[in-house]
Amino acid sequence: MDNNISKCCPGNTGCCGTAQSEPAQARKQLNIDFLYLDLSVCERCQGAETNLDKAVAEVSSVLRSAGYEVNVNKVNIVSKDLAVKHEFVSSPTIRVNGRDIALEFRESVCKECGDLCGDGDVECRVWVYEGVEYNEPPKEMIVNAILKEVYGEKKRTVELKKMYRLPENLRVFFEGLDKKKSK
Repeated sequence: MDNNISKCCPGNTGCCGTAQSEPAQARKQLNIDFLYLDLSVCERCQGAETNLDKAVAEVSSVLRSAGYEVNVNKVNIVSKDLAVKHEFVSSPTIRVNGRDIALEFRESVCKECGDLCGDGDVECRVWVYEGVEYNEPPKEMIVNAILKEVYGEKKRTVELKKMYRLPENLRVFFEGLDKKKSK
């Protein structure tokens, strides 16, 4: 063996300056969807957006270090067609990789959205976390949902896809908006 090679390349792993680096791994995707009716007056939607932003800020550096790319898609559901396209059930909604983070579905009257569309009976989502009901999803709930999606058991049960139908509550909201626009 040539002495120059052994001095240049300890352990004789390759030629000097041409050692190959580890192949770059493709980053895993974590998609978070935030679907909402209104951010201008609805306090529930505003609070959900604020808490989502805080939660993502807190976990994103850890997720990047673990090889994840975090994508947050904020979608203002402004029509029945968009609601159907996104299979929107209640406002606001947060989904991580397509799964709603709310394990329990509840709604209550939302004054702001009712005023917005002219129908006081519009209901928006209520979030249940650790047995307590909130009008906005707590930041901790969002963080836990994100981490559970990334680090939870990867056993996935087969989910039966239900035929989507625009909920009555959203139908009332969009019809109210249409009436206000036509005046």
